Amino acid sequence: MDSMLRGATVMSCLVIGLFFLRFWRKSGDRLFLYFTIAFWLLGINWLALEILNIEELRTPIYAVRLVAFTVILTGILDKNRAQRAGRARFGVGNSNK
Repeated sequence: MDSMLRGATVMSCLVIGLFFLRFWRKSGDRLFLYFTIAFWLLGINWLALEILNIEELRTPIYAVRLVAFTVILTGILDKNRAQRAGRARFGVGNSNK
């Protein structure tokens, strides 16, 4: 039962990554690309945990999960930085009246 749930989790992560890839191709927004990479890394993480069921390798495998969440955080920060730069360029939010 545990193997089946991990397999479903791997498949779900890969499919969610495909959805974000499609959104990125339509919109060109880099945030979707960051989420695509992160979900594929999470899928690889779950797959590696299932295939390599060795206790000594658990820490390096969990490092992949850390990288995936770092990619998500980087994408969010990049999106906020781009929005802030766009507002400054068009003078939105300036209180110089």
